[in-house]
Formats: sequence, C-alpha cells, structure tokens
Amino acid sequence: MVSLSSNLLYIAFILYLIATLFFGGAIKAKKGTEEKKSTNRWGKIAVFLTIVGFVSQVGYFITRWIAAGHAPVSNLFEFTTFFGMCLVGAFIVIYFIYRTPLLGLFTMPVAILVIAYASMFPRDISPLIPALQSDWLHIHVTTAALGEAILAISFAAGLIYLVKVIDQSKATKRTFWLETVMFGLVTTLGFVLVSSIFSAMDYKAEFNWIDKNDLEAKIEYTMPAITGPHEGELLTSGKFEPLVEMPALINAKKMNSVIWSFIGGLILYGLIRLILRKRISAALQPLVKNINLDFVDEISYRSVLIGFPVFTLGALIFAMIWAQIAWTRFWGWDPKEVWALITWLFYAAFLHLRLSKGWHGEKSAWLAVIGFVIIMFNLVAVNLVIAGLHSYAG
Repeated sequence: MVSLSSNLLYIAFILYLIATLFFGGAIKAKKGTEEKKSTNRWGKIAVFLTIVGFVSQVGYFITRWIAAGHAPVSNLFEFTTFFGMCLVGAFIVIYFIYRTPLLGLFTMPVAILVIAYASMFPRDISPLIPALQSDWLHIHVTTAALGEAILAISFAAGLIYLVKVIDQSKATKRTFWLETVMFGLVTTLGFVLVSSIFSAMDYKAEFNWIDKNDLEAKIEYTMPAITGPHEGELLTSGKFEPLVEMPALINAKKMNSVIWSFIGGLILYGLIRLILRKRISAALQPLVKNINLDFVDEISYRSVLIGFPVFTLGALIFAMIWAQIAWTRFWGWDPKEVWALITWLFYAAFLHLRLSKGWHGEKSAWLAVIGFVIIMFNLVAVNLVIAGLHSYAG
C-alpha cells in the first residue's frame, strides 16, 4: 500500500509537469481563429492532465491514509504534499470559473515546487504522538491547508498582475522586490536540488548535543553542518565541522537546511540570469501581454474572499478548539500559533484595505504576494527553525 501511494504521488507530479508545458503552449496563441483553436486544444489537454494528476494525488492521499491508519497530515512531508494537492484542486475549480490558461502557467509551477519541496523530508509512516491522536488532526490541519491553498491562487494572480504592469526596462524598487519574489521561488528549487545531491552522495554526520531540556541527544545531519547543534560533538569522523553553534531553541539541523537552500538558490538563480541575460520577471513579461488586468485582479480578490473564511475556520477556530482539548488552553503564544494569527490579521487587513480604502490593482497584487510570502514563512521557517509545541510537524 505504501509503495502504491508513492507511485500515485510520482505519477501526479509528472502529470503536473507535463500539464504546465501544455499551459505554456496555450499561452503562445495569437489573435487569429486558427491560433485560438490551437490554444483551446492545448489548454484543454493541460486541464485534462491536471485533473488526472489531481485524481492520482487524491489516490495517494487515500492509500497513505489507509496504510497509516490516520489522516496523512502529521509531518512536513504529508502536510506539504496535501497543501500542494489543495492548491491544484483550488486551481481546477477557479479555472472552470474563469477559463484562463495563464493562471495554470503560474499556479502549477508553484504546486510542483511545493510537492518537490515536500519530497525532501522523511517519507516514513510513523505512529502518531499522543497529542495528535484526535479527529481534530484532520479537521484542523486539512481545513487550514485548504484555506492556504485557496489564498495561494491569489498569489499566482497577483504575480501575473505585477509581471504585466511593472516596467522592466529600468531598475526600480518595484522590479527589485518582484525579482526577490522570483528568487524565493528559485530558492525552493535550490533546496530540492541541494538535498537531492547530498542524498545521492549518502552524506551522513552524527552529533551528540544538549537539547532545550538540558538532556543529551543524538542527531544525524544529511548535509554538511554549517550550523551545529547546541553543545554539539561530531561523532562521525571525516565530516564537516560546524561553523556556528546554535542555541537549543533553534533547530540547528533544519536551520542548516535553510542556509543550504539559500546557497543553492543563489547558485541556481545566477545560472538562470546568465542564461536569460535579463530578470526572470522580464523574461516572463511576453507571456502576459494579452491578459486583462481587471480580470486578473478579480481572480486575486475572489480567491482571498473565499480562502480567508476557510483559513479562519481551520487555522484559528478549529485550532483553538483542539488546543483546548490537547493542552487545556485555547491559546499559548506558540510560534506556530503566533504566525497563524499574523497571517489571519494580514488577510483581514487585505480585505479591509480593498473594501474600505479602494486598494485595487497593483496595491492589491502586492498584498496578495506578501500574504503568500507570510504563508510560506510559516510553512518553512517556523516549522524548520523555531522549536515549539508544533515541532513534531518536522
């Protein structure tokens, strides 16, 4: 069953890649009748492949649930693959409302990166710790992930808007920050490549260290240790000695992964710029030349309008109910709780500024992009680096 589950996820990933190529083909149409027919054909194939891939990923989710005996959302691999599945599902629904292949060209690569990122974490099925043995696991986590996925559609639409509207002929603050977002996406791919390289090398280094409870423990690194564990002692001879020792509050191994991701991202981004001879945003601009800005703005806004209440239910209301059951308090200022609240407040401000202050167009697009950055910070940095009650998610 576990093997079948993995194969279904792999099939979904491949189909998403192929679908993205077809979405790209659909965008290259001109205004002529024949070209439009060709576009529709390419777009239909792309959507069909996306749906088949989504069904395959749902099959992965169900078979892994059967194999594990619980909802497969209890660690970073499971949660992140589920987040990617929700992102694709949300895109399919919104595509059939608005019928624009361009949204697929920008959304599917994000989903692919999310699933590829997830695959770098341990995929073993392990028993649930006592705190997770509750029906609220799948109620809270799945609803929160679905809300974040719908909000991510807003990011894709906002990115399309900014790529279209920002003048790439000269360097400005707007081009800098838009390119920074592109660099962030490339860094995710950098993490996948760096992890894959060290995995192929079978790199392993074991340390003794003292955890935040002043207890001695062992930890195994799968990448050279730039950041070492608190009071760490390298046990594996011939391996890289840490450059910096981290305090026990910080998960040194996962911080190390973040640093290697940044290094990989820098190298990969440099190679892409060398090949393109221009900013990534500038290279994407020809793809969006025929898009209607008001149309994209509406998609971005409606995605937040739908995703915000779903996120509110999952990440706050259901989370607080479960926290009361598991930890006998509704709120405890755990890092994950704090960043869920920050995310909620940000999107509440987004809707307020949109409805009351008239922040449409480019301002709204920037807010959609920033909101997704906060979501990814919560998923990556908070889960990987900061030790807290939700550290089991790593």
